[in-house]
Amino acid sequence: MRHHQACTRVHQVGALLLVAATFLLTRLFDRLLLDTSPSSSSFHLNPARPSSSPDLRIYVYSEDEIQGLRALLRGRDGTVAAATCLKGQWGTQVKIHQLLLKSRFRTFNKDQANLFFVPSYVKCVRMTGALNDKEINQTYVKVLSQMPYFRRSGGRDHIFVFPSGAGAHLFRSWATFLNRSIILTPEGDRTDKRGTSAFNTWKDIIIPGNVDDSMVKSDARAVQPIPLTKRKYLANFLGRAQGKAGRLQLVKLAKQYPDKLESPELKLSGPHKLGRIDYFKHLRNAKFCLAPRGESSWTLRFYESFFVECVPVILSDEVELPFQNVIDYSEISIKWPSSRIGPELFEYLESIPDERIEEMIDHGREIRCLWVYAADTEPCSAMSGILSELQRKVRRFHQSPETFWLHNRSIVNRDLVEFHSWRTPVPLP
Repeated sequence: MRHHQACTRVHQVGALLLVAATFLLTRLFDRLLLDTSPSSSSFHLNPARPSSSPDLRIYVYSEDEIQGLRALLRGRDGTVAAATCLKGQWGTQVKIHQLLLKSRFRTFNKDQANLFFVPSYVKCVRMTGALNDKEINQTYVKVLSQMPYFRRSGGRDHIFVFPSGAGAHLFRSWATFLNRSIILTPEGDRTDKRGTSAFNTWKDIIIPGNVDDSMVKSDARAVQPIPLTKRKYLANFLGRAQGKAGRLQLVKLAKQYPDKLESPELKLSGPHKLGRIDYFKHLRNAKFCLAPRGESSWTLRFYESFFVECVPVILSDEVELPFQNVIDYSEISIKWPSSRIGPELFEYLESIPDERIEEMIDHGREIRCLWVYAADTEPCSAMSGILSELQRKVRRFHQSPETFWLHNRSIVNRDLVEFHSWRTPVPLP
């Protein structure tokens, strides 16, 4: 019969020390995991830079390979230059296209690509009169009908950019043809006029607005921030009222509290038009930059505020913001209910100590590189953020109601014709 050795005092002490050591090591390990986790702090990481793994390979369609694509880029007569389209909010269509052409993630082989980029400057060509709404719609359908790879996946692996407040509504039939495609847009909501939003949070990507190039240069900004103590106003709103309730309320409040809120009537033309440099000089002269909803839920003023270093106050309830997987927006901005725009808002803003305002500005200074459209080789840029989001969209396998597969892994259509023998134009819904 075996006898168990009695538990001595030494054994008890040793057991306690082992438990304590295990506890301390576990806590230390948890702390190390927390410190290296992207969710622990959005400001102590290399924001949104995609890895160089082969998981992301993007094919960029050439304007000459598909009939009609050139018209979406240059207009019906081919006379609109890309340089013309770089200005204003349609500039992101050009910048993203040009940066993808130089990207390390670009592939020239369609069979190796897992995503396809369809370039288009339709916002620009429409604004310049080079295509009208009907022509845009017809041309898009014509272009898509010639893309067998679009048909193969039902458009799920194809990327489109719609850079303005109208979003994908620039293509009137988007709901029929692009309802599965990846849409890059700053616009997350347009239900005020159209009854439905073209943005789908599960497939689409919110991109930053196109801030004036003269303000995003880290070494030579056209307008420099000024110290908080030297700013004349508590807050400002630099925009047109456009008949919107929130904006009209701000204009009214500016007249009631002229020493706290600056809201001049902006002129788009004529001798009293506020130039870009003067605009940014005004913008920097307040601690808080108010960003109410306009024709749509997003506003460029939100992004501009980071470069003059005022804290943006979002007054747009349905707004969608980019790169939320790496940015904690409560650290860099304030979102206030649009239904409570009034003296209560000013009382709240006045209650915030300068120390906290400085902290928010410091955090904003660290992440504003994500608003700058630069090459994806930069450690932090809007492009690196977009590519990181796109990498999350990559699917190993694609299917659609029109694709089928056989035992030998060949992809066929419903007539059992192999994919590489499909003939264009391919009929679409």
